Amino acid sequence: MLVIKKLVDRSHLLAGLVLLLLGLVSCQGLWREDPKKEPIARVGENYLYLDDLQMLLSDDMSPQDSASYVSNYINDWATKQLLLSKARINLTEEELEKFDLLVANYRMDLYTRAYKEALVEQKGDTTISQEQLESFYENEKDNFRLKEKLVKLRYAELPKQFLNLDEVISKIQRFNEQDKQYLDSVGVQFKKLNFNDSLWVPVSRVIQEIPPINAENEAKYLNKSQFFQLEDSTGVYLGKVLDILPLNEIAPLSYIKPTIRHVLLNRRKLDYLRRLETEIIDEATKEKEFEVYERKN
Repeated sequence: MLVIKKLVDRSHLLAGLVLLLLGLVSCQGLWREDPKKEPIARVGENYLYLDDLQMLLSDDMSPQDSASYVSNYINDWATKQLLLSKARINLTEEELEKFDLLVANYRMDLYTRAYKEALVEQKGDTTISQEQLESFYENEKDNFRLKEKLVKLRYAELPKQFLNLDEVISKIQRFNEQDKQYLDSVGVQFKKLNFNDSLWVPVSRVIQEIPPINAENEAKYLNKSQFFQLEDSTGVYLGKVLDILPLNEIAPLSYIKPTIRHVLLNRRKLDYLRRLETEIIDEATKEKEFEVYERKN
């Protein structure tokens, strides 16, 4: 017979028992006998029903997989029920009360968090204006110093057997309107390309996209106004560096904008939730649903 002995270190039981109690105690009503349902297993006064298992099975499971899943689920369910029963017998009342309180608090947190998230989503206020972005950026500039270099560049990776290499080199360097049209027309033959040279890109991304450039030699090839032609066993890499920002420079707004937007939305969410909590307390107090009693000496 499986018995949880007193000699076991109680601290090691905490996490497992909380999860066990969450899965069983808080949902115990789900497993009690229902005369309208067909039971397929029982442990003590708790029943597992066919309807409960059918919700867990997917249509793409084979009969063999379904049978194996059902068998494993029943055994797992029974094991947890039996462990819970043994735990209730072998743990002290103080320990049981502590675990029950943890379960109750965790369940309350789950419900309230889900409700608050639903309210935030329902509110749906996700618009951040350019003025808000710029204002936050100006006030917090020193918090946006670069931890790695950024570059603006256009580049292309060509197959080694590409015939008009010299012409592509000339057009990537000059890059007027006619050059852009030509490069667009032959771009389907390139292995990779990036001609949006107005975007700031981290050097780590450049190293990832252009293997001949690495942390040891990037200072040689990534300099303002520099053109590079590199190759390896897989292809030829052509690049024109338009600009570069060194470490510890303030990140440009265009680069940091997604981060600022996330921060502002998160602040808006927290402000909304604080107001919501205050309004709930005020309304409950007004309707006499909530009151705090004075302590008697």
